[in-house]
Amino acid sequence: MDIEQARFYMIEQQLRPAEVLDPAALEAVSLVRRERFVAPAQQALAFADVALPLPGGRKMLTPIVAGRLLQAAAPKRGENVLLIGTGSGYLAALLAVHATSVRVVEADPVLVSLARANLAHAGVANVTVEEADGLQGDAAHGPYDLIVASGAVLEVPAAWLTQLKPGGRLLACVGSAPVLSVRLYTPAGGSRALFETSVDALRTPAAAFAF
Repeated sequence: MDIEQARFYMIEQQLRPAEVLDPAALEAVSLVRRERFVAPAQQALAFADVALPLPGGRKMLTPIVAGRLLQAAAPKRGENVLLIGTGSGYLAALLAVHATSVRVVEADPVLVSLARANLAHAGVANVTVEEADGLQGDAAHGPYDLIVASGAVLEVPAAWLTQLKPGGRLLACVGSAPVLSVRLYTPAGGSRALFETSVDALRTPAAAFAF
């Protein structure tokens, strides 16, 4: 497989038709080596529009979903970002291209170890991954300019909103399967719907959502 050609086709044939057009988002997708976040046995599908399996029955975000979330989040230089749920570490790496720092909280210790290893292999130095209950956010290291939830919730926990800086923003997938609404929230709790998608429910030690 020609890796760079596959990456080019992923951008041109998947992301652009899905209206991922922001130059900063496309730059991040070009720079982050997605193949380094995919298991060796899955390398042939690294750039396919497929939710590849992860340990514990989880799934990696497809390139389109990751790209749309990244574009909606729009991290900027100087911003500190909190990511709730790590998956393979790929979304954290995308956010880290333009953010100053990304802190990730993940309830599954296996995924914590996997994401740490993948991020180190990819040479991403400004991401920290910790094992914690994502529903509680990470008040000890906040407040944050941007909080992104990579898993779905029935409603946004109040704790997340209190950990935003004034003028900060929260991007979350809210609702029930099969269709979830990606919404952008302000610290006061106001929100607007951006697009619909389908992702795994956020897994936490305190609660298991059945979507």
